[in-house]
Amino acid sequence: MFSTLKRKVVTAIVVSAVAISFIAGKEGFIDHTYIDIAGVKTKGYGHTGSDVKIGDKITRQEAEVLLVKDANKHWNAAKKYIKVPLYQHEADAYASFVFNVGVTNFKNSTLLKKLNAGDYAGACGQLKRWVYAGGRKVNGLVNRREAEYKMCMGQ
Repeated sequence: MFSTLKRKVVTAIVVSAVAISFIAGKEGFIDHTYIDIAGVKTKGYGHTGSDVKIGDKITRQEAEVLLVKDANKHWNAAKKYIKVPLYQHEADAYASFVFNVGVTNFKNSTLLKKLNAGDYAGACGQLKRWVYAGGRKVNGLVNRREAEYKMCMGQ
C-alpha cells in the first residue's frame, strides 16, 4: 500500500483541516480554564501556556483561532525532527499526537526513531503506547491513540 503512492517531503506538509477537526473533536471545547488530568491549566480546545490563568473565559471562536495557531506552532516545531517523507494522513496523525504530548516528548520518542529509520508501520504502532497521563492509563487517551493509529495507517 505505502509503495504505490508518492510520499511528500514533510516540510511541505501543513496541518490540514482534517487534523484541526480531529484535534478539536478529541480535545473538546471548554469555555473556561480548568486543570487537565496531567495538572496543566487548559482552556478552549486544549490551549495551554503561560497566558492561561484560572478564571479565564474563552469563546468558541477565540478557541478555534488558538487551536489553529497552537496546532501549527507544535507541528512546525516537531516536523524539523522528521527526516523522511510523509503522506498527509501520517502528518495529520502526528500533528494530533504532538499537539497532545508536546514537541519534546515527540523529539525524544521511540516513535520518531522508528519513523526516521523508515519503519512507518512501527512508528504508527508506537502511538498506541502513549496512553498515560498523571501516572495512570486513561481511556480517553486509549481511544485517541487508536484513532490516531488508524489515521496514521491510512484507514
